[in-house]
Amino acid sequence: MSQVEWDSDELEEKPFNRQYMKRLIKYLLPYKRILSIVVLIVLVNMALSLAEPLLLGYLIDEGILKKDFTIIYWIGGVLLGIRLLGWLFGYLDTRMINFTGQRILFDLRQQLFNHLQTLSFRFFDGRPAGKIMSRITNDTNAIGELINGGLITMVMEFTHLIGIVAILLWMDWKLALLSFITMPLLYLIIVVLQPKIEGSWSRSRKTMSAINGNLNETIQGIRVIQAFSRQKENNRRFDKLNSNNKQAFMRAITLESTVWPSVEMIGMIGTCIVIWFGAREVMNDALTLGFLMAFINYLWRFWGPLSALSKVYSQVLSAMASAERIFEILDTDPEVADRTNAKPMKPIRGEVVFENVGFRYGDDKPQVLRDVNLRIKPGQRVALVGPTGAGKSTIVNLLMRFYDTTEGRILIDGEDVKGVTLDSLRRQMGIVLQDSFIFSGTIEENLRYGNEDASDEALRRAAENVRIDRFVSQFADGYQTQVEERGSKLSVGQRQLLAFGCVLLSDPRILILDEATSSVDTETEQHIQAALQTVLEGRTAFIIAHRLSTIRDADLILVVQNGTISEQGTHEELIAAGGLYRKLYTTQFDMQQSLAMQTGA
Repeated sequence: MSQVEWDSDELEEKPFNRQYMKRLIKYLLPYKRILSIVVLIVLVNMALSLAEPLLLGYLIDEGILKKDFTIIYWIGGVLLGIRLLGWLFGYLDTRMINFTGQRILFDLRQQLFNHLQTLSFRFFDGRPAGKIMSRITNDTNAIGELINGGLITMVMEFTHLIGIVAILLWMDWKLALLSFITMPLLYLIIVVLQPKIEGSWSRSRKTMSAINGNLNETIQGIRVIQAFSRQKENNRRFDKLNSNNKQAFMRAITLESTVWPSVEMIGMIGTCIVIWFGAREVMNDALTLGFLMAFINYLWRFWGPLSALSKVYSQVLSAMASAERIFEILDTDPEVADRTNAKPMKPIRGEVVFENVGFRYGDDKPQVLRDVNLRIKPGQRVALVGPTGAGKSTIVNLLMRFYDTTEGRILIDGEDVKGVTLDSLRRQMGIVLQDSFIFSGTIEENLRYGNEDASDEALRRAAENVRIDRFVSQFADGYQTQVEERGSKLSVGQRQLLAFGCVLLSDPRILILDEATSSVDTETEQHIQAALQTVLEGRTAFIIAHRLSTIRDADLILVVQNGTISEQGTHEELIAAGGLYRKLYTTQFDMQQSLAMQTGA
């Protein structure tokens, strides 16, 4: 799904999907034993609660009206006991349902997080990180609230409702039917408001997702925002998103708050009808006062569960909007995945072959690569050069299987990369990007990211090879220094050196450097180039470099132009050929000479 499709989906209102509720119920199955105990406690508590009005009616007729204090004392004690037992059972089921709810929420969030890590790059290309984060946090929390409170309330109130209806019909079926005369009004309200509540909660969740996406983008781009003084424009944009969310939420709350007062009003109308008819029966000695009070008490309790269920239904709609978004991710299969018969990659020697490789980022996208044919020998250092957008990074992305070729195939040591497991392939390859990501934690933890079992001696050696030891010695805590989020405690160059150290410590058989030295100063780059002479020995390396002076010693230089390999050879051969490479190299050389003269002046 593209970025445009993703954004339009955020604003679309979809109908209620009952299948989502069935899928959510499946998360309860592993905890069916403890939930069975909860249901049993709820049923016992309901039976105790439903006994109260009958006891109250008996207390009035046989105790108060007949002035029998023995019955008053006994019934009062029983009512107090019922309340104490109700409190105990309520405490137990609340603890158990919250424990179970948190476990279910843990399972759902963990499943979502694990699945996200398996998805291909194409999934993340068109989806803002903030909106994905919203689905893991806000949307799972909405489902958690339903599981923790909504489902147990639904079970309790529904069983309570059935019990009350049965008792009312048993006590006086005519009076019960008279009290239900207002039910068509309740049905009418639900039918009218249900679709509106459903759509409003769905839009509320999606506008919150838009806020998270904008906030994430703002935080990550704060330097650019301040550099271009875009604060006012960003404030106006956020104000619009914030207003949309406020309006969507207030509409949902307004509609929801309209439902349950209407339910209670309808219940009061039904109660007034029963009081009017029942009072006449009491005056005619057809009913006792205690019977009427017990009946009215049950009637009040009848409308209470209906009101509670209407609130739970609104909660269900809110959770359904979140479930729709979560299951959209869970139902997305990774485009790059292990085949059923995939086998582990043997220890890589380093021969790489591209056979008629073609690639496009989508069926409706232009072709990025076409008819790429290469044969790289083990241990060769291959440089890829060419204009921006020519397809250089796409070549190495296909080699790492971040994407799969749409045409042709890629072989490593004669094995089709699509036929081996991703883990066994990528564990023998390493890549350093132009803007490498540094994780929060210590310098040592980041160095060990690709090889946690590396010895301390190997770690120190890798650090020395890329000159990490020089800046580490400046920190009081050395390798245990916390680099903070995204390595903010380090300079750009230090972060890049740390990324080099991490890859080198993982000891890859194929090493990819994608503009990896463009973020370091010239002196540091010279140190890295010197270190790489030793590090790259015996390894196949693919080097994408903007500064052509850094790849003169490459065994093979590939000139990528318009998605094809237009030239290939050594530096001397390409200079002699007089093609695009010579033009690019001469232009850079002249610019460097001019800059050197200006600096000297």
